[in-house]
Amino acid sequence: MIRVKTVSLAGSHGPLSGRGLRFTFSSAPRSPINRCSGAGGERGLGNGSSSGSSSVSGSGATKICVNFDQTQEAYKSKDSLELLRSLVVFKLCSYDFLVDRNREIMTLGKKILGQTGFNQLMKMTFYGQFVAGEDHVAIRPLIRKNQAFGVGSVLDYSVEEDINTEADDASAAQEESADKNLGQTTHTAHGGGGAAARGRVDKEAKCDQHMETFIKCIKASGGSSSEGFSAIKMTALAEPEFLLRFSGVLVKWRRFFAFLAAQQGQDGMEVSEQSLELRQTQEILAKLDAKGDFYDWFSGKKEDFSGTIDMLDWNSLFDDRAKNYDLLVVPNVELGEMEQMLKNFTEKEEIQMKRILQRLDVLAKHAVQSGVRLMVDAEQTYFQPAISRLTLEMQRIYNREKPVIFNTYQCYLKEAFDTVSMDVELSRREGWHFAAKLVRGAYMHQERERAKELGYEDPINPDYESTNRMYHRCLDHILEEIATNRKANVMVASHNEETIKHTINRMNELGLLPSESKVSFGQLLGMCDQISFPLGQAGLPVYKYVPYGPINDVLPYLSRRAQENQGFMKGAQKERELLWEELKRRLLSGELFHRPVC
Repeated sequence: MIRVKTVSLAGSHGPLSGRGLRFTFSSAPRSPINRCSGAGGERGLGNGSSSGSSSVSGSGATKICVNFDQTQEAYKSKDSLELLRSLVVFKLCSYDFLVDRNREIMTLGKKILGQTGFNQLMKMTFYGQFVAGEDHVAIRPLIRKNQAFGVGSVLDYSVEEDINTEADDASAAQEESADKNLGQTTHTAHGGGGAAARGRVDKEAKCDQHMETFIKCIKASGGSSSEGFSAIKMTALAEPEFLLRFSGVLVKWRRFFAFLAAQQGQDGMEVSEQSLELRQTQEILAKLDAKGDFYDWFSGKKEDFSGTIDMLDWNSLFDDRAKNYDLLVVPNVELGEMEQMLKNFTEKEEIQMKRILQRLDVLAKHAVQSGVRLMVDAEQTYFQPAISRLTLEMQRIYNREKPVIFNTYQCYLKEAFDTVSMDVELSRREGWHFAAKLVRGAYMHQERERAKELGYEDPINPDYESTNRMYHRCLDHILEEIATNRKANVMVASHNEETIKHTINRMNELGLLPSESKVSFGQLLGMCDQISFPLGQAGLPVYKYVPYGPINDVLPYLSRRAQENQGFMKGAQKERELLWEELKRRLLSGELFHRPVC
């Protein structure tokens, strides 16, 4: 019997949940770079002039300086009614009852006010605060205004579709089977049925339609800036059920490496530090009744083979899976025997994989032609291994000369640093540009509830402070990589002022200039203007995610954003204080009817 006790082979996955379609594009900011001279670090932060930056005398090199406390500069792009609306909306968002029951409240509001009255109320409050308008024409004034103040726009068409509808499930005639090795539920479609076949065709057609939608966004983005972004969701380009199965395969393979490393006394070490002595590994595998000559395969891959392999070497077996089917085996704990890792990864899955990569290839080609960068959004952990793997496949092809494909890393995950550091190392070995967007994460409550329900380890860091440490650790690693070879790029997508200051300090220490555009910043429309606009006025690349779409169609987006940012809104005391301070200043100075001058 196989005894697998040292390292759990359970992955942090759960059953499928359909996600929505969003597509975005952006215009990049164009403003002069303002810097100050001085020793750098905190000396340059919070000591600004009216331009949003400051000069501090000293003998050191030129440093980036940004002031986040000057309300007049932070809010000069807003009229007083906009400031008042922000105060009201932020206060309402601080009440748990309103956020938790927002869907029911909006439904009741429609019944009481009627559609016209409800639409007007939303435009005066939440929709007006967080959404730019209903179509491309309506949002143009806001885009131009933001750009005039040095802030670019990532246009986000926020009409969401349910990828996994009940009709799709019925036509595919799926059944659920528990996979206890992964702590997840996998979905297996019945073959041969006419309804199932039609369901699969319908899903593929829908993915193709989504691809066409993304192409339109890429083209629109190319017309707005030479440094634009177009964000895509992988669940819009692939069947979520496939992403779930593929993620399960990848997690099993990763967990098996961890098990083998533990057998060689490396339990508890970081993944980047683990390596397998291959002859010892071959002996362990032979005892587990695994067939195939692992030593011969790896030694034949490298002329300077050292006799050890790391996780990236281990993953290369999967790259050549068609040739290495007999080597791709993992323990089945329940049966007590080895099994083929790809036994359920059938020809149909391989065809789906090719179709997904073809869609991504089409989008990447359009992005290159339009001078646009593609940003792949992060999604739930039970999809993420497949999403990251597919994104890496595109980065290997299109990030050779410059960063075209950006991956998104959620730093509230316990394994975030392992993932970031391994991807950075892979890009270094293979010679392509690493490109990332760092976020804290958007699915914490959903992930924790699912982990508890299915009995697998919570994949989320235990508290906000540990997530902060993880974010800064990942960020520092990427910034150091940028400083070392200038072939990495990062968007710091954060509303946390301390994180922004930390980034600027590290840029100063490492000599990273805004003009290189290796480091950019991102915040949501309607949030943290006191961070975004000073950054833009100081010449740093900064972008606002600017959602747009018809009111009724955007309500699901607004509902989700309210819940995702609930904790932030409750703690946005400083932003409310700055808004009040600016309103009082305008009242006392006779500028209450201030109109932004672009």
